[in-house]
Amino acid sequence: MLEEKVENAIKKYELIKSGDNIVIGVSGGPDSMALLNILIKIKNKDQKIGIVVAHINHMIREAAQEETKYVESFCKNHNIQCFTKMENVIEIAKTEKIGTEEAGRKIRYKFFEEVLEKTNSNKIATAHTANDRAETVLMNIMRGSGTSGLKAIEEKRGDKYIRPLIDCTRQEIEEYCIKEKIEPKYDESNKENIYTRNKVRNLLIPYIEKEFNPNIVETLNRLSKLATIENKYLEKETEKAYREIFLGKQELDGKKEVILDLKKFNNLELVIKNRVILYTINKVIGNAQNIERIHIEDIIKLCSNNIGNKFLTPNKNIKILVNKQKIFFKKLI
Repeated sequence: MLEEKVENAIKKYELIKSGDNIVIGVSGGPDSMALLNILIKIKNKDQKIGIVVAHINHMIREAAQEETKYVESFCKNHNIQCFTKMENVIEIAKTEKIGTEEAGRKIRYKFFEEVLEKTNSNKIATAHTANDRAETVLMNIMRGSGTSGLKAIEEKRGDKYIRPLIDCTRQEIEEYCIKEKIEPKYDESNKENIYTRNKVRNLLIPYIEKEFNPNIVETLNRLSKLATIENKYLEKETEKAYREIFLGKQELDGKKEVILDLKKFNNLELVIKNRVILYTINKVIGNAQNIERIHIEDIIKLCSNNIGNKFLTPNKNIKILVNKQKIFFKKLI
């Protein structure tokens, strides 16, 4: 049943095609082991598909070394090339002054990209599930991320990142592991309600299931899919609006600058203004992280007041300047 569900998702979302070479992120837990097992079976049906495994040891728990050995042994038994790496996530988090969750994610994806390049692969498969998507929707709602946050985890990101388990629940995956006699390693830290995601997973969702909606995971996934469809439409409208108000760009000392038409920007609908700001910031500095709703509102207010030579710095990486009927988005670092 689970294998059929994954194969249907692969076809529906066009995740894998013959000739693809896939890096699979495998931790040793139920989700990633189920994903690996299913993709091995898919590879056996189509020998033109190539798979390799990327496993990273975060050096946080004593059991991590056993998980590494387990993943290596499983891959060896199935004749799958396995790349492993050890990284001290706690030390990296301290050095970069970020949370351990964020540090771990950055390290994982950097390693996946390294393995992708080393093996001449073209796709990276991660074991995100329907539960992960539901949890992310709730976390984004609590952060006040806006409608774009409702799409949460998508089936694929670009043509590179794919999530074949995204329509599968954690319960289905655990039942599959029992059926297939897979003995995954369980990360005991997932039971510790220290991190926000663990609190949502272990406390909030079970409470909602018990008191309000026993199908909340399915409901949140349905909401996410609807939001994704609407978001894709708004993305197209945002790109169209950006092209219409774009005046030019330049680069000085390696620092990008994008210039927009102030009058045309002020005539846009509010929802598109919000998105154009985020879209432009992303163009200039490569991301829009830590740009919050209040920053966007301040930028819109700055533009509507149209007072010459005024500027805002929503974070240390970018400066937004209004001058001579133009909006300048300047990279600072």
